[in-house]
Amino acid sequence: MSEGRSSLGGRMAARWSRAETTVTKGLLLAVFCVGLVAQFVKPVGDALQGKTYIGGALLSIVGYVLYAEVLRLNTAHDAQREGTRHLHETVRQLSAEVGELTARLRPQSGEDVTADRLMEECAQTLRRGGEVELWGMCFTGETFVEPLRRVLEELPPDPSRSVAVRILVPDFTRPIEVPGLVRDADGRLADAPGFRRHLVEKIAGYERGLRTMRARMARKDQGTLSVEFRTVHMSPFLKLYVVGDEVVFEGIYDKLDVRPDEYRTPGPGPSGPDLDGDQLLDLIGHGSLLTRWSRYDSDLGREVVARRRAFFGTLWDVAGPLEPSAARGGRSA
Repeated sequence: MSEGRSSLGGRMAARWSRAETTVTKGLLLAVFCVGLVAQFVKPVGDALQGKTYIGGALLSIVGYVLYAEVLRLNTAHDAQREGTRHLHETVRQLSAEVGELTARLRPQSGEDVTADRLMEECAQTLRRGGEVELWGMCFTGETFVEPLRRVLEELPPDPSRSVAVRILVPDFTRPIEVPGLVRDADGRLADAPGFRRHLVEKIAGYERGLRTMRARMARKDQGTLSVEFRTVHMSPFLKLYVVGDEVVFEGIYDKLDVRPDEYRTPGPGPSGPDLDGDQLLDLIGHGSLLTRWSRYDSDLGREVVARRRAFFGTLWDVAGPLEPSAARGGRSA
């Protein structure tokens, strides 16, 4: 019964809302017509003189109409503003939910990470124990070998752990143009023998530091460690790190540094003229982002991991050993 009354009341309100506009327009039109007739027809004008109550009533009707219209506009404006606010709030909530869902579902394959993430992944893999392969294609090994050595020092005891580290570096015992010298005379690149000798010594030092971990790990029952460095004649533009057969990290040395060649031997250069004006062109990789690929995240990730491992393996097979004589700077540059 109450539903019937509510429905009837709603219908009546809707009908009056539609009729109100028509009635009001009719009244206002009638007032206009009466006023117009009274202006030109004297008996009608005389009859309306002094009828202040009628005028007041008509003015009240006009005021009511104006008030109702203003109220309707204000109500519509408030409703529109509330609807807009509700829409914005809904969009904000949906955006947050979509962002959260995307973050949960987004595969880690192909994501940009820092070198810290690489070391975290190496540490997690090493802590799990078992047989672990860690491969790195580096400039000298500074940003990979040294942090890895600290990770190895902090490993928990696990005699069954077996770690095999392979490091591939450029062969700086042979002339190379990048890194090298920028000739002041013609702006061309040339070999920088003094800087290459410095790089050879740095690589040898990193290799010795990593090899010392073998005895320490054995003494602390952290497992066994094998270390091998190899060299291939190439410019160090690419960074590539392989963690087992599951994950690879890759990047580039994306910054160039041009500075005076502090490693140059004083005196005439190899071609005769003095090279005091030449500048050293060096590659910088500190702070550059790496791209992480995992075989478990997607078909693309699995393909990239397999291809990068094969790429590293091919270069490793054709690379030569890091010669002790070269590490001491005894091989001619």
